Amino acid sequence: MTYVLAIDQGTTSSRAILFDKDLKITASAQEEFPQHFPASGWVEHDPADLWSTTAGTCRAAIERAGLAPEDITAIGITNQRETTVVWDKATGKPIHNAIVWQDRRTADTCAALREAGHEAMFTDRTGLLLDPYFSGTKLAWLLDNVEGARARAEAGELLFGTVDSFLIWKLTGGKVHATDATNAARTLLYDIRKGRWSRTICDLLNIPMQMLPEVKDCAADFGVTRADLFGREIPITGVAGDQQAATVGQACFQPGMLKSTYGTGCFALLNTGDTPVQSNNRLLTTIAYQLDGKPTYALEGSIFIAGAVVQWLRDGLKIIREAKETQPLAESADPAQNVIMVPAFTGLGAPYWNAECRGAVYGLTRNSGPAEFAKAALESVGYQTRDLLEAMTADWAGHEGGEQVLRVDGGMSASDWAMQFLSDILGAPVDRPEVLETTALGAAWLAGMQAGIYPDMAGFADSWALENRFTPDMAAEARDERYAGWQRAVQATLSV
Repeated sequence: MTYVLAIDQGTTSSRAILFDKDLKITASAQEEFPQHFPASGWVEHDPADLWSTTAGTCRAAIERAGLAPEDITAIGITNQRETTVVWDKATGKPIHNAIVWQDRRTADTCAALREAGHEAMFTDRTGLLLDPYFSGTKLAWLLDNVEGARARAEAGELLFGTVDSFLIWKLTGGKVHATDATNAARTLLYDIRKGRWSRTICDLLNIPMQMLPEVKDCAADFGVTRADLFGREIPITGVAGDQQAATVGQACFQPGMLKSTYGTGCFALLNTGDTPVQSNNRLLTTIAYQLDGKPTYALEGSIFIAGAVVQWLRDGLKIIREAKETQPLAESADPAQNVIMVPAFTGLGAPYWNAECRGAVYGLTRNSGPAEFAKAALESVGYQTRDLLEAMTADWAGHEGGEQVLRVDGGMSASDWAMQFLSDILGAPVDRPEVLETTALGAAWLAGMQAGIYPDMAGFADSWALENRFTPDMAAEARDERYAGWQRAVQATLSV
């Protein structure tokens, strides 16, 4: 019996999914964990929660599948990116809560670096913009603000990692300190063209390079788990950041192919092949995946708030009890009202990159209620996706390859209403695959391919299957009018 265990450590929950030899899901387990908000715009996780929920869901999935440890050939890991952990090299104990990718506490640091004229250098080497989103300034903040941290780091006592590195360290009992190229590419510290940590950037941010993990391919040897965790040592052979894993899981292997994942945030990636394309529209240049030492690049647009806006309806406004209630509410909304929600709870991502603005709602009337809020929340994700795709289309113009079809995945993609609106506002087809767990699927394929039990890239691409294609059903005039209203709302939000 041959199975691959995919660990999907996300922003609000940890999941473990078992895939069989045919890449079909056998069993899964999921556990949410608390979010911590110590100040406005600050977001943290307790690393102990990340580890305990990961280990717990792995055991639960194995138990539900009724498998023996010997049945599991390999483990693949995919993770929330940019979230920053620093821990003691000897004990494994974190020195502070993890600073989450959504956290904006280093906005002033980024602004100072920008004003000093450094952004062009950062963008040229890392493909990224100077924004609090990325790990580098988070790490610098920890070294500057946790008592004794800098001296301990310089003495070689502390290690830095994104969540994948922290989990690899814990899974291997502290024997392996490593990451993959896709996670490294999101730290603001990694030269994506030269394929190594940038000493220039580390010196500028005053980060000791001995803290940094070894960078490997997405399919590689990341060590073996402690025998006491799951009953035997299991090889870890695949690692990719969540959006890159979804790109792999969607089989977007050809230049011009495009996917968008709807989780806590929304992330669209356009495969640009072996060429890193510099954006003229404030998108990110990143690594889509790296195999056999060769990186494949992508353009990426990041929306900070997608599924999180539905969580806000549930936990903040308390107008729904479960996410699935959003669709029937939206369907019942008054069509005469045009409520527009700009969910800039932690600023706006691409293509605006404004860390300071905050959310706003426009077009309220005395008749506006839960249904109109639900509709506006779902529509906000479609509008933001169009922002990204228009920027990507402009950057990709003149290159060969590409199809005007968007492959979607993630929790919100299960909503027919949301996906139909997305197709309507884009004026393009939206393809939803049979397997929505594409992030975990990508991690599983990387691990299983490396272990020799799954097909090569071409064989995996052939297995991609369409579940539903949504096609535009909105008049072009109405589409443009609606989008123009969104653009006015964004500009008003940015100007506050």
